[in-house]
Amino acid sequence: MEFPQQQKPVADGKIIYPLGVKEITDKISNDEVVKRLKLVVKTYMDMDQDSEEEKQQYLALALHLASEFFLRNPNKDVRLLVACCLADIFRIYAPEAPYTSHDKLKEIFLFITRQLKGLEDTKSPQFNRYFYLLENLAWVKSYNICFELEDCNEIFIQLFKTLFSVINNSHNQKVQMHMLDLMSSIIMEGDGVTQELLDTILINLIPAHKNLNKQAYDLAKTLLKRTVQTIETCIASFFNQVLVMGKSSVSDLSEHVFDLIQELFAIDPMLLVSVMPQLEFKLKSNDGEERLAVVKLLAKLFGAKDSELATQNRPLWQCFLGRFNDIHVPVRLECVKFASHCLMNHPDLAKDLTEYLKVRSHDPEEAIRHDVIVTIINAGKKDLNLVNDQLLGFVRERMLDKRWRVRKEAMMGLAQLYKKYCLHHEAGKESAQKISWIKDKLLHIYYQNSIDDKLLVEKIFAQFMVPHSLETEEKMKCLYYLYACLDTNAVKALNEMWKCQNMLRGLVRELLDLHKLPTSEANTTAMFGKLMTIAKNLPDPGKAQDFMKKFNQVLGEDEKLRLQLEQLISPTCSCKQAEQCVREITRKLTYPKQPTNPFLEMVKFLLERIAPVHIDSEAISALVKLLNKSVEGTADDDDEGVTPDAAIRAGLELLKVLSFTHPTAFHSAETYESLLQCLKMEDDKVAEAAIQIFRNTGQKIESELPQIRSTLIPILHQKAKRGTPHQAKQAVHCIHAIFHNKEVQLAQIFEPLSRSLNADVPEQLITPLVSLGHISMLAPDQFASPMKSIVANFIVKDLLMNDRSVGSKNGRLWTADDEVSPEVLAKVQAIKLLVRWLLGMKNNQSKSANSTLRLLSAMLVSEGDLTEQKKICKSDMSRLRLAAGSAILKLAQEPCYHDIITPEQFQLCGLVINDECYQVRQIFAQKLHVALVKLLLPLEYMAVFALCAKDPVKERRAHARQCLLKNISVRREYIKQNPMAHEKLLSLLPEYVVPYMIHLLAHDPDFTKPQEFEQLRDIKECLWFMLEVLMTKNENNSHSFLRKMVENIKQTKDAQAPDDPKANEKLYIVCDVALFVITNKSTSCHLDSPKDPVLPTKFFTPPDKHFYLCPLQQQAKQTGVLGAVNKPLTVQTVRRQYTKTTVSDTASNTSHCPGPCGVQYECVFTSFIFIFLHLPQEEAASPAQGSGRKRGAPASDGTENSLATNPVPGSQPPLNKPRRGRPPKNAAATANAEKEVTATTGVGAGRGRKRAAPSQDTTSTASAEPISGKIPKQQKDIDSKRAGQQRQIDLQSVYGSEGETERELESSPESFLSLTQLVEDQGETICLVNGGVPTHRKR
Repeated sequence: MEFPQQQKPVADGKIIYPLGVKEITDKISNDEVVKRLKLVVKTYMDMDQDSEEEKQQYLALALHLASEFFLRNPNKDVRLLVACCLADIFRIYAPEAPYTSHDKLKEIFLFITRQLKGLEDTKSPQFNRYFYLLENLAWVKSYNICFELEDCNEIFIQLFKTLFSVINNSHNQKVQMHMLDLMSSIIMEGDGVTQELLDTILINLIPAHKNLNKQAYDLAKTLLKRTVQTIETCIASFFNQVLVMGKSSVSDLSEHVFDLIQELFAIDPMLLVSVMPQLEFKLKSNDGEERLAVVKLLAKLFGAKDSELATQNRPLWQCFLGRFNDIHVPVRLECVKFASHCLMNHPDLAKDLTEYLKVRSHDPEEAIRHDVIVTIINAGKKDLNLVNDQLLGFVRERMLDKRWRVRKEAMMGLAQLYKKYCLHHEAGKESAQKISWIKDKLLHIYYQNSIDDKLLVEKIFAQFMVPHSLETEEKMKCLYYLYACLDTNAVKALNEMWKCQNMLRGLVRELLDLHKLPTSEANTTAMFGKLMTIAKNLPDPGKAQDFMKKFNQVLGEDEKLRLQLEQLISPTCSCKQAEQCVREITRKLTYPKQPTNPFLEMVKFLLERIAPVHIDSEAISALVKLLNKSVEGTADDDDEGVTPDAAIRAGLELLKVLSFTHPTAFHSAETYESLLQCLKMEDDKVAEAAIQIFRNTGQKIESELPQIRSTLIPILHQKAKRGTPHQAKQAVHCIHAIFHNKEVQLAQIFEPLSRSLNADVPEQLITPLVSLGHISMLAPDQFASPMKSIVANFIVKDLLMNDRSVGSKNGRLWTADDEVSPEVLAKVQAIKLLVRWLLGMKNNQSKSANSTLRLLSAMLVSEGDLTEQKKICKSDMSRLRLAAGSAILKLAQEPCYHDIITPEQFQLCGLVINDECYQVRQIFAQKLHVALVKLLLPLEYMAVFALCAKDPVKERRAHARQCLLKNISVRREYIKQNPMAHEKLLSLLPEYVVPYMIHLLAHDPDFTKPQEFEQLRDIKECLWFMLEVLMTKNENNSHSFLRKMVENIKQTKDAQAPDDPKANEKLYIVCDVALFVITNKSTSCHLDSPKDPVLPTKFFTPPDKHFYLCPLQQQAKQTGVLGAVNKPLTVQTVRRQYTKTTVSDTASNTSHCPGPCGVQYECVFTSFIFIFLHLPQEEAASPAQGSGRKRGAPASDGTENSLATNPVPGSQPPLNKPRRGRPPKNAAATANAEKEVTATTGVGAGRGRKRAAPSQDTTSTASAEPISGKIPKQQKDIDSKRAGQQRQIDLQSVYGSEGETERELESSPESFLSLTQLVEDQGETICLVNGGVPTHRKR
């Protein structure tokens, strides 16, 4: 803009004032100045740009008004009026200003800017003039004149600061618009925005300033939106210098750069078009804190509700996602927190986030894993559609996290989702179906060992799955359909939860009973034991013990508290009464002045576990009504997602479980009437459950409900005679439990059943055999004698010793239950009857147990085909082997029978765990585990798990290892909790399983050649399988105890064959291998043993302190291979050579033994040297790291159980994988090995076990059959038939015929005489060793 030359005033510079205005000088008063200026203002206001004459006339006045007198006048009214005049002058004379001096123009505009501060007070009388000033300046764009001034930036900065400072919430829209017009014209029409001017705008966006003056923030925001095209380059330059070039000194706002970016992005993303790529650069900074700041910023930008940054700038989005894997923990944490907002505001980005959240859900930092859960759950609670199945799967995984805080968050989060969408159906059935798995997975956590997990599951069940605050009908409906929808494992977990709560109620009840007794030392000891057991069921057992002692003390002092607690655990306590009791007990234990009370919190945990908040008589009635509706077809079963049949069956199962824990709640005629209706239903499972409920709850039926009794008795009789086997069992037990004249009732069942037994119709035999077996077990005194006759004449003679039907030759080793022939099912039940009969008698006075054990052993030896007529198919033989092995396990649980089980019978039983049939191994191992974990079986049976190392299926080995861990844990915990257990350490201490294991392995039928590498490796693997678990911790110097125990065995002989050098050699070789494993696993095993181990006399002779056999030394000198290695091991061979030493004699690896053995111990481990010289390099280098290499194993689906020679039509051919630990032997090798062992030990080596195999090809299958190539076919058939008939006669004599006594049979050697001749024509001989156990050997 060109400034015009100064116009000369008219009349030689004389100032002309408007009409009526006198001269304005400094000689008049301020009031007079104001009065005259107002007239001047009015004159200028009325003038327009076209009034050329007036413009010329008042030019001198215009110049005069810019004099120092007016611009520096102390009176604000004067200044205001002068400013208004000057603004009008700029308007009138536009576009040419009457002032030519740059300095004067600067002074004028700074003066006008200062006057604009008067806009702040909208209530001022002069506000309208201030507004007029602003309006005039904005309309004319007067400040644009300043663009030509060199220091115009100072004027603009002052103007912007003034306007931002005066704006407030009392200004109307017009004021804001004029301010915007004024400032935007400066920005848009200038050559650019300086950094200082930009700062005056941006400073209003900083959070601190934003909170102080919201109107200034809004003004700056609107200004930036209006000028985005112009100001964007200036903003980009600013951020480029700060972010990329690091010039923080360019602006005072440099430290607020990320806050500014966030605000600018919220105002208009176009303002940051050039800035975003700079942020990608900062994301890769080496400074963790800087990366964190950028991540926080971008998290807000990407997560903003309407943000499209992720789609518009994919490179930046991908770079940001990469920060989920940042090495800096706070950065990863911030990324995870961002994900929650992103999922809620941008569901379309969930796919991008899923993979990164998956990785972070496994983050090593607990806080990050925790926040991943919070992120997903928060999004899910807002809208379930925001989280996909994968994200919910991450939360499910974290329920098993190693940290309690993470597990708790995951479980509580899923519980909240379940309650919202499944219980309240807030998002419809589709959403409920999407997360229907939550209920099962939550209950599965009850299987965890942590008491905290169990308590949380109970809390979740009571608050979220079946809220106890609901009304009874609604609560039971919720429970009824929940139970029907749970999977099998969840149902078991829920049942276990109720069982644990009931057990805890029983403990508290017993504690209260002890309080009623007089004080005594025995009473105090018993009370302490109860308190310790209760404390184990509470969180933090250490603190819980102290708090329970304190609670017990309070109970002893406060009788009212005891009464409240007694009412709470009373069987008749209702849910409402329970809540009231809990409140009263809590109130009594609350201390008002104590803000936190850990003692009270612990008591609350106890009360929550024992309070019956769900089940009472009213609840049971409600459940029965629901069951009736399902039976009648009037229930909402289909709406709840279950079929009526499934609802009925699940409802009965639920009532059956509750009948164990709350039997008193069932005692009502209405409930029993409904159960009677269920007994008449066709569904066998429903009837069975109903009978069991009567059995558990019907103790008062006979005395108080005679009508129910009269209806129930004939139904129970009918079920015991013609129902399913399970119904028959429950019916017999029900009669025994609830009727006083049980003897009469059982006799009415026993007599007709015993008369109607007919082996020719096996389909009708199964139920009678079940009923007879349970009757003889429940009432042995009444039915022992008639049962003996039935056993001798029917069970053994007619049923077990006859094969009436020919099984299907499908080649499979296992078939489904419904495919098993009725005859085999009857035989299985016959075996169970024998066991139940013996368990009822609980004595062996008649030697019936010996005979039964010999029969069961014979069945195992004959591989399930007792008559060896080869009529029974492979799958049926598997069933019978399983039944025989399980029967021996059952008998071993009774002390009087365990004592008469010989080592040979124990070994036969144990070898079932290596059966060739997968299902036999699986079921037998489970039965073994259950009996051991309940401490029902003697410790020696735990040694059987060592044989699982030979199992070809990886899952079976893993299961066996878990069983071992559980059993060892249970036994050690039992010893800790029971002081009296220290007197029975020989039968409880897990380490005492080692002698049994060594003896069992020494008699392994496959251990025929002690120097053979494969066999020794199998022995090592079996030993390591057990020792690895035992030696996890060196508690009380147990490693040296194990070493001492194995050394002591080498000072004994095998009690099973004390004079057999071959048997003893194998025993010592197994000891050598065990010693090597122990010494390579432990560095402390050479210390003194804490106590001298005791060896079982049943398996070992008394130790000879002057005898220590080293069986391999002499042999090593005579054999080439072993003789070559009969020297101390070098470092390259194994890690350490074991030498028997004392504490003071550990310097040399080949030192002589100074102990009582009296012999040199230079090469005890010759056999193990042989093993490791043949091992691969990596296995030989680390013998203590595992149990050897795992070779190929089949899947655990049981497909291994089909023989290669007879494949099932349509099935895949079996994989030819190498066998683990037990390679198939050819016929010649098997025959030679068996002949060698039989010749030396007298024990059959080949027929005690059907070896487990992953697959069998045609060559190996052929070798499995007996060698009979030299026998003509016709002669072979005749001999086979004759042998089968002869064997029937012989085995019948085991139990004798009617009229003979057991004692006569035992004294008659002829009873087993013909067994020797039984199969001579087939090339086999049966040997009777150690009490008449039939075993086989090849001739």
